[in-house]
Amino acid sequence: MLDAALGLASQIGLEGLSIGALAECTRMSKSGVFAHFGSREELQISVIREYHHRFEEEVFHPALLEPRGLPRLRGLFERWVMRVSVEIDSGCIYISGAVEFDDRPGPVRDALASMVRTWHGALERAIGIAVEEGHLRADADPMQMLFEIHGLILALHHDARFMRNPGAIERAGRGFERILADNLIPAAASPPAARKKAR
Repeated sequence: MLDAALGLASQIGLEGLSIGALAECTRMSKSGVFAHFGSREELQISVIREYHHRFEEEVFHPALLEPRGLPRLRGLFERWVMRVSVEIDSGCIYISGAVEFDDRPGPVRDALASMVRTWHGALERAIGIAVEEGHLRADADPMQMLFEIHGLILALHHDARFMRNPGAIERAGRGFERILADNLIPAAASPPAARKKAR
């Protein structure tokens, strides 16, 4: 049922997701769907949690297998880009949800913001570890780097999904390398073998 709810939310947005819409999609009774989720709000929050779980499984957990520091940071970004690339037709719940609920306080917005903060926290920690490992300069600003990296993802989503501009993924990659170049210690400038293999 969560698969159907997530697919429906990707098409019509979290705001369009309702007990009735999911019942129609799954050919279940409204009472059956309501018994499972309890409310439209809980349905929306369940979809956000499931999306976050899948995001972690596809992006965060595999990147943790990379060596600490720059290889792991690159792994996080590259898998994030891969995730965006497969969502060009369906859309990103994080991004579309932020547009829908940016000025609408409540449990759904809180759940969405919490998941995004969790992911941002993981990225910020990865940047900090890259500093500790001597890959990035000691004066590198993790929050600024995070801001710019997230900006690349937002631009990628806009250009690839809305504008349908070719080459957006490659431009995002070049932007990421430029952010790193501004903060790299020279010895860490060469991309690791793992990155070349991933290509």
